[in-house]
Amino acid sequence: MSLLFYSACSNRRGIITRLCIDHLRSARVRREQYVGPWLPEPIATQQTNDPATYVELADSLSMAFLVVLERLSPLERAVFLLREVFDYDYDEIAQMVGKTPANCRQILRRSRQHIAVSHPRFPVSHQQQEQITTKFLEASNEGNLSGLLALLAKDVTFWSDGGGKVAAALKPLQGAMKVARFLLAIRSKWLSGAVTRIVEINGQPGIITLMGDRIHSVTTFDIVDGYIQSIYTMRNPEKLKRLDEKAIHSCQ
Repeated sequence: MSLLFYSACSNRRGIITRLCIDHLRSARVRREQYVGPWLPEPIATQQTNDPATYVELADSLSMAFLVVLERLSPLERAVFLLREVFDYDYDEIAQMVGKTPANCRQILRRSRQHIAVSHPRFPVSHQQQEQITTKFLEASNEGNLSGLLALLAKDVTFWSDGGGKVAAALKPLQGAMKVARFLLAIRSKWLSGAVTRIVEINGQPGIITLMGDRIHSVTTFDIVDGYIQSIYTMRNPEKLKRLDEKAIHSCQ
């Protein structure tokens, strides 16, 4: 009886996994038709004073990591999550994704290599994240170009997701001077009456911008070696709907 039950559960997991892979493939096609850069939906999280918990959140929820994860193929992502997050063994994963255990080992190794290339090995502390985010917000609000440039990596990249629904940069901007000037121009022309605050987004300090009682945007950062390497700004209202109300109220 227990053997039959295990077999039924295993088959069910395999069906669900393959359905998820099909869904991811369909989502990838939709993203290829997406207007402008595509970014994962921001998630409001609670601040923690536990360094171990912070590192775990930063590793698994940061926008930078989620962006890297999205670049994996649906099969690579499924194998990576089943092994690294849910701790299934290779025989179980093989049954679920319809591959051999040897294939799954190769897929996992390839996934780890892709992530290692794009994801920093040594995450910065929460305190350093908060300090740099605070300085960034102050420099932006003050229109301080030199202050912004001091925080940005020379090859910093700015990503903005409007989804074709609101105004946003249709292509990533790269380079410290170009990004800094763009951010200050946006701030002075269209966000003069905005309220901006630092909140916890995706397990790290981020910035939420409000225009009246409406969320204008949410911004998070990828910080490497003490400098902002990537800036991710979410403007797509469809992806801002689920943002925790606590994050909104904290700005008011």
